[in-house]
Amino acid sequence: MTILSRIFKPLKSENGKKRSSDLANAGKWMSYFVLIGLIAGLGSVLFHYLCDLGMHYFLDLLAGFRPDSPAGEHRLFPATQTPFNKWMLLVLPALGGILSGFLVYTFAPEAEGHGTDAAIDAYHNKGGVIRARVPLIKTIASVLTLTSGGSGGREGPIAQIGAGFGSFLATRMKVSDRERRIMMAAGIGAGVGSIFRAPLAGALFAAEVLYRDPEFESEVIIPAGISSVIAYCVFCLVYGWGSLFHSQDFLFRNPLELGPYLVLAFVIVLAGIFYIKAFYGITHFFQKLKMPNALKPALGGLCTGIIGFLFCGSLIHVSPLAFGYGAIQKALDNEVAIGALLALALGKILTTSFSIGSGGSGGVFGPSVVIGGALGGAVGKFFHSVMPQVVTEPGAFVIVGMAGFFAAVSNTPISTIIFVSEMTNSYHLLLPSLLVCAVAYLMAQKWSIFENQVKSKVDSAAHAGEFMVDILQKIKVRDLMDLVRPVTPVAKDMPFSKFKIFFSKTKQHYFPVNDEDGRLVGIFSSTDIRSVIFSQEIEPLIVMMDLATTDIIVTTPMEDLNSVLQKLTTRNIDSLPVVKDEDHGILLGMLDRRAVIANYNRQIERLKSNK
Repeated sequence: MTILSRIFKPLKSENGKKRSSDLANAGKWMSYFVLIGLIAGLGSVLFHYLCDLGMHYFLDLLAGFRPDSPAGEHRLFPATQTPFNKWMLLVLPALGGILSGFLVYTFAPEAEGHGTDAAIDAYHNKGGVIRARVPLIKTIASVLTLTSGGSGGREGPIAQIGAGFGSFLATRMKVSDRERRIMMAAGIGAGVGSIFRAPLAGALFAAEVLYRDPEFESEVIIPAGISSVIAYCVFCLVYGWGSLFHSQDFLFRNPLELGPYLVLAFVIVLAGIFYIKAFYGITHFFQKLKMPNALKPALGGLCTGIIGFLFCGSLIHVSPLAFGYGAIQKALDNEVAIGALLALALGKILTTSFSIGSGGSGGVFGPSVVIGGALGGAVGKFFHSVMPQVVTEPGAFVIVGMAGFFAAVSNTPISTIIFVSEMTNSYHLLLPSLLVCAVAYLMAQKWSIFENQVKSKVDSAAHAGEFMVDILQKIKVRDLMDLVRPVTPVAKDMPFSKFKIFFSKTKQHYFPVNDEDGRLVGIFSSTDIRSVIFSQEIEPLIVMMDLATTDIIVTTPMEDLNSVLQKLTTRNIDSLPVVKDEDHGILLGMLDRRAVIANYNRQIERLKSNK
């Protein structure tokens, strides 16, 4: 029974005592989701505080580097008086890489990289199990990577924090693997929804990010929604309400503007493919590099620092180091030139690839938002300069670019539209966002920044058993009548000596036995005759009914293949007699286990080919 059915089953119960029991059960599951939301929300609060603390002591105190924040966030610590030192900015990411690499590869190697992909893998392949130490190691390692100048997002670490607690709670409550996966996914939605102040998007993201096809894990949405709302409230009670970014109330009023938006879609698809290729190209390079794993993030951090060093000077306020959300806020306010926006997008692709691909810890959603926003701002400013009557607000392209780019690289078009709308508190650009996200998704569907996404539920190990049952239940024996083998029955009074002659000329393994009226009364297999075939002294005394069992298990044309397979498995036999629905004494033929499984495999291949 699924979690959702457990929650809503009380509405269908008529018995008073049963209804009370079901209500208590529903209350228990609600309490689980609320608890997951509370812990994920507190995890978001702690992670945000640690990130601000780390940036204060690393970037501000040591390097005098104070990257701008988005309008919806405020620094928790006052700025220091340290003058800007670009040489410190060169080495700080390497220092963070050393500390992060030592921590991760010593205590929890699975915490390296972007945490969302690890959570997706746990959902599909590990029964929703995440080691209890992973969220803690992921949190500290991500803080060290991101606050020392490494490029990454906050959603990966917080996704593993929420998912880790959901998995831990499910394990302690001794629920099934299916329920553990749902509780783990609820933790993902709660963590991501709270840290980005986008609770609806967090719930949808947890259900959508699992697959490459436009498919939702429907059982995840409501549990993740409950947890996400609770986590969001906890986070905002501490850090204040409102959206992450502040933007004008951009409106879509001119259909001609869809032309420039289509150009933006093509631009972000090309950039998205380059981002994925660069990210995994650098990741594979570091995987093959012959040096201790714990030192690889330091080398990646050094490469990140070099890129950040090159931005020092006129581009320092749009630096690709750390989060980069402040630069997008400036782009929304139309304060960044086209050249700087393009440089930011390229720099962010490279710094994110080096920071995380080398084994550092951080998410990929945050950088994608920055890259997409920068590209959107550049395209918007270009078209505003050549057709100002059509493109009146370049900032609108920043918002649509943010949504379109992540939709292209993550295969999550629906949740991404809601994400960006909630993050910017801008809901009047849903139409162009839908167009750009749909086009970007369709063009870039074969690529994904999340390697552990599977194509659809058919390809998920988490659903393998369910799909087999569902498919087999929909197919009737009558649909396989062309695979039902005709067999020659034997008469119940046939002497064994005569049967030996028949047996030597046939390839049958199962032998139905008919009475004098031609009705099925028994069956035996080639194995059953072994005890007699080598005992010639008793052959004249044996007739075939003596070897047959009268406890016959049969199937009919109207029976489904799941029931057929259960019968075959229960008795450990390879073939079943098929008889008429209305008269079980009339034999139609034999259905083999091999034919049932082959038909199931064909159905699976057909489903996959239609995807």
